[in-house]
Amino acid sequence: MDAAPGQASEENVRDLIDIPAVEVITKSAVMLMSSAAEKLGLAEGSDPDTVDLPEARALITALAGLVVASLGDLGLHRKPLQDGLRALQLAFREASAYPDEPGEGPGEQFTGPVKG
Repeated sequence: MDAAPGQASEENVRDLIDIPAVEVITKSAVMLMSSAAEKLGLAEGSDPDTVDLPEARALITALAGLVVASLGDLGLHRKPLQDGLRALQLAFREASAYPDEPGEGPGEQFTGPVKG
C-alpha cells in the first residue's frame, strides 16, 4: 500500500533526528569538496575541457563558509576538512589563467589569504 501524502517526508525527518550534527556537516562538506574537485578537473579520468572555474569558485566559497562556521563543532574532522579546503583553494589558483589577488580567491573572505 502506498504511503499517505507527507508520510515519506516525516520518515526522513525522523531519520535525520538520529544523525549527529557533525555527521551532517561533514557529509555536506565532503559533497562540496568532491563537486569542486570535479569542476577543477582533479577527479581521476576527468577531461580538462570540462573544467568550470566559476562553478568551482561557488562550491569552494560555500565549503569555506561551512567549514569556518562549523570549526568549533567538527572535532576530529576539523583538520582534514581545513586541509581539503586549502588544497582546493590552491588548485583553483593554479588552474586560473589570471589568479586572484591574495584574499580574493574563492572562500578567502572566510579563511583569509591562502598561500602555496
